[in-house]
Amino acid sequence: MSDSEPELRAAQASASDATRVPTPPPTTDTDALESLAVLFQDSTEEREIPRKQVVSWAFWDWATQPFNSVLLTFVWVPSFLVSPFFLDPAVAASGVVNGTAIDCDTPANAATEYCSALGGLDANLGWGIMVAGILIALLAPVLGQRADATGRRKRTLAVFTSLLIAAQLAMAIVPGVPAFFWFGVAMIAFGSVVSEIAGASYNALIVSVATPRTVGKVSGLGWGFGYIGGIIALVIVVALILTGVLDGTQAITFQLVAAGATVWTLVFAIPIFFNVPEPPASAETKRVGFFAGYVELFRSIARLWRNHRPTFWFLLASAVYRDGLAAVFTFGSVIAARVFGFGFQDLVIFGVALNLVAGISTILAGRLDDRFGPKGVILTAIGGIVACCLAVFVFASSGQLLFWIAGLVLASLVGPAQAASRSFLARVTPQGQEGEIFGLYATTGRAASWMAPLLWGAFIAIAGNQTVYGILGIALVLAAGFVLLFFVKAPAPREEISR
Repeated sequence: MSDSEPELRAAQASASDATRVPTPPPTTDTDALESLAVLFQDSTEEREIPRKQVVSWAFWDWATQPFNSVLLTFVWVPSFLVSPFFLDPAVAASGVVNGTAIDCDTPANAATEYCSALGGLDANLGWGIMVAGILIALLAPVLGQRADATGRRKRTLAVFTSLLIAAQLAMAIVPGVPAFFWFGVAMIAFGSVVSEIAGASYNALIVSVATPRTVGKVSGLGWGFGYIGGIIALVIVVALILTGVLDGTQAITFQLVAAGATVWTLVFAIPIFFNVPEPPASAETKRVGFFAGYVELFRSIARLWRNHRPTFWFLLASAVYRDGLAAVFTFGSVIAARVFGFGFQDLVIFGVALNLVAGISTILAGRLDDRFGPKGVILTAIGGIVACCLAVFVFASSGQLLFWIAGLVLASLVGPAQAASRSFLARVTPQGQEGEIFGLYATTGRAASWMAPLLWGAFIAIAGNQTVYGILGIALVLAAGFVLLFFVKAPAPREEISR
């Protein structure tokens, strides 16, 4: 038994005391580890978690990754939904000269009917994703709270995973004709909503497959499975293209890709429901009605403001810059296709490379965090991403090599920013409030998820439907998050904590 266990037990025994003074944030690695025990209900000894349960849990991330990497980011949206497939045939024909599509991000062509129509598709996609972000912010916190209170996280996960499968199946029947454009946008938005809500329940199940000492490793395994799943799914698409099975000039190709993603999610999501146990209902979460859930949410935020101000400001700052990070991947492939002329095959290969780089950088991010502290890692990453965005905007005429370099640098920075954000929050979270604070982390991230899509669409519209200007909207959101984080009190690096 460690010397600090009596204090931990005393703190747990007095949790119901109304006069209890809030415990300050952990100041050592041992304190942080013991504070996690409250969340994992395992304060005295390590449980033996069957490997089958851990792998089954991680496979859900593998199962749902094709929606993000194949459909949303690299294949279905950029090469199909915002492409000439959804333009009036006469307008689409006017944009092809000698068998080659005209460059819409040059001043001479931007005002043409063809380029204006394509820019309109890009902007409308941004509006659709903005609406999805608002819906996620409205629904996710209350649905997550109800799942915590009832102890039915797996049921919530099953319902919203099924809805994600249904959204992908609907995308598989979208024909490449203008009349179905908004239906395609609606399915992407709907899929984004249900995927995020399902993800909240998935994250909550980590307490069933990890202990305080293994939570980092298990969480990293889930991230890794997601990246690997995305890479393999994209490689399969590339192989089908190179062998002539798929043709990027035909709408049926994208319908088949969506159908394949549907089957992938259906098959690989099954293990979590059979092999991962349901954690008990949260004793700290009140069972309240739908609208009363928002009252509880605001009370939690108010308590955080009064008692733990640095945590409050970090939640706010991270909500802003995480929206910018998400937008980098959501709209980056649209920029690649529209501004730099990436074709269907180019985008898929680009996606494989980005997922590989992001996976490696995420694994290495922990060492940077330990040495320099999470705040320095996040600020460096965000600053580098903003610089890359501006470089792409200013030097857009330089060609595809510039975008390849910028894209790989961006991918190498996004992983460390995400990993260090979780570490930062763990270091500033008050002891015994891990579940509540990490729930707010997810909620605040969703609450701000409309900003980058809104500015993406607004900048494109203001610039006369020149897609390259959407980069400025993303950079502005990231810069705002950078400034907010700069003034947040930083937790000490591990070397300083241990002294």
